[in-house]
Amino acid sequence: MRTLYHTPLSPQCRKVRLVLAEKSLDCDLIEENVWKPSEELLAVNPLRTLPVLMDAPDDDEDPVTLSHGHSIAEYLDEVYPETKLIIGDSAERAEIRRLCAWFEERFDFEVGQNLFYEKIEKRLAGEGPPDMDVARIGLENISYHLEYVSSLIEKRNWLAGDEFSLADVTGAAHLSTIDYLGDVPWVHFPMAKDWYVRIKSRPSFRSLLSDRVPGMPPPRHYPDLDF
Repeated sequence: MRTLYHTPLSPQCRKVRLVLAEKSLDCDLIEENVWKPSEELLAVNPLRTLPVLMDAPDDDEDPVTLSHGHSIAEYLDEVYPETKLIIGDSAERAEIRRLCAWFEERFDFEVGQNLFYEKIEKRLAGEGPPDMDVARIGLENISYHLEYVSSLIEKRNWLAGDEFSLADVTGAAHLSTIDYLGDVPWVHFPMAKDWYVRIKSRPSFRSLLSDRVPGMPPPRHYPDLDF
């Protein structure tokens, strides 16, 4: 039995949902608004950050409560190893973690915070319209990251190597949020687009494509598996 408190377009929440789906782990999803947290969320995580996973591998045990997307992903990969996402020898596992950090730190700082926060989070928080000068910084920065993804895929089958891994999950989780805004210039980066299409076509990705922000529909290509 497990429960995930989440908000639909958060990259950290999407990462955990993808990991759960890749491992075929059933999970009850409870959608939260971090600006108006439920008493239930405050009870399990007073910091009211998302995602929060409550996991009871044995239904007779008290659930383990975890927060932060990457910590949850690492936990799931250890406790449910049938489908491993952190794979290979020590150097290969280090490369997977390096790329996860790339997206969760550098991509999020240079792109995500400038676009996702300005265009979605400010609206949900009732903080007014986006600052388009800030958003333009994110639009300028995203091309550099797509060039980097392309350079990796030019030499590898997946981001970290020959096999699908947590690096691909993390990269796709972050890029999918920006894709919901229609702000990913896929047409200029065909190799990065091909990589994303392959992930987008995986069964684990299907539930993410149905996410919607009220009053802010995604672009027409967003739910298409081959766009």
